[in-house]
Amino acid sequence: MAEKQYEVLWKKILETLETTVSQITFRTYISTLSPVDLDGTKIVLKTDNELYASSVSKLSDKIKEAIRKADTGITDFELVVEGSDDIYYTSEEEDSEEYAAPAIDPRYTFDSFVAGKSNEFVFAAAQRVAKNPGADFNPLYIYGASGLGKTHLLQAIANYINLHKPGLRVLYTTCDKFINELIDSIYLGRKNNRDRQARFRSHYRGVDVLLIDDVQFLANKQAVQEELFHTFNALQAENRQIVLTSDVPPQEISTLEERLRTRFEGGLIADIQPPDTETKIAILKRKAYERKAILPADVLEFLARDSGTDVRTLEGRLTKVIFASKLQEVPITLDFAAQALNLAVSEEHETVTSDKIIGSVCSFFKITRENLLGKSKKKELVQPRQICAYLMCEIMSIPLESIGKALGGRDHTTVIHSRDKIANLIRVNDRIAKEVEDVRNLILKQ
Repeated sequence: MAEKQYEVLWKKILETLETTVSQITFRTYISTLSPVDLDGTKIVLKTDNELYASSVSKLSDKIKEAIRKADTGITDFELVVEGSDDIYYTSEEEDSEEYAAPAIDPRYTFDSFVAGKSNEFVFAAAQRVAKNPGADFNPLYIYGASGLGKTHLLQAIANYINLHKPGLRVLYTTCDKFINELIDSIYLGRKNNRDRQARFRSHYRGVDVLLIDDVQFLANKQAVQEELFHTFNALQAENRQIVLTSDVPPQEISTLEERLRTRFEGGLIADIQPPDTETKIAILKRKAYERKAILPADVLEFLARDSGTDVRTLEGRLTKVIFASKLQEVPITLDFAAQALNLAVSEEHETVTSDKIIGSVCSFFKITRENLLGKSKKKELVQPRQICAYLMCEIMSIPLESIGKALGGRDHTTVIHSRDKIANLIRVNDRIAKEVEDVRNLILKQ
């Protein structure tokens, strides 16, 4: 009997696959796959049971790489299990979006992290984990107040491993995203009669390094804690690295299950302290250099004094001074810096208000004020709304609660999320960076 087209194509793909995975992996998992159909340019593969299917799905990147190299016209694959009508694995567009990891800022490196007495221990621990993932400090649990550099360190680990150990699969995510993806996998799996939950588990348990930001959001979420507990066990059993960050130590996370708490505490717990004055000045120097701004030593010392305990507030003070300097086109002096911080901008100009920023955002994106401040989740409204929050935080000297109120009655956590989301996007997305700068210029011209 003549071979079917998909059988011929699969043989060509197998020839490439055999050179890209180990012989044990090839014999144990790949050689047991059977091609059963073609769906457009996607080949459908069958395996005997879910255990094999789970292992094969972890090799999806290798399989897709071999598909591309084989140059057969096939572009992707689906995986089904013998005796089941459901698709076990697919990388359709919707699934790619579902599990798209948060952007890792390439500027968040160990070299760009300003280490001082307050954070040198946690800095050294993060470096050690990055150099020897799974060997020491597993898990590494970093905690400290917001704005002290936890996310910077977490992404620095990811960037270091991606650069120096490209064979390892690194997954950085936030606890909030983990929660939402788990909920979607359960709900959509039931709705579409597809095993999305299995793919969710494969996504998180098939990595070599798992980095989760803000695990304090596990509080009071028992089902999520259950899932993370099993994910934790699966990774740790194979000496795969886990790094977690939180605002508080494990024992202070409300209603955290004892079995999960003990696992969090089973590695190294490292707290990150607020920077001292010397470290603050070093941070300001680096940030000023990045923004191509010249600040005298007395201005740096002034900005470092009474700047609170977090780095974001420190950066905010610097931003306001630089913003006012550009607005008036004058050099930065000690007197000018003091005036800029007191009034947000010079007395010679009308103070920038929330209404001005909202009006500028609406004008730039050609949307109505009602839509900007409303509840719609459409992308064409959500991003301008986040940019609006970011600019308010950057330019204005008012509490987060007041910014949330101006933005249609949103709470301060939403403002923080919006601010940080745009701050991250600016660093990795030139289009967003230009839009923010254009809106800022629009505000300046008013």
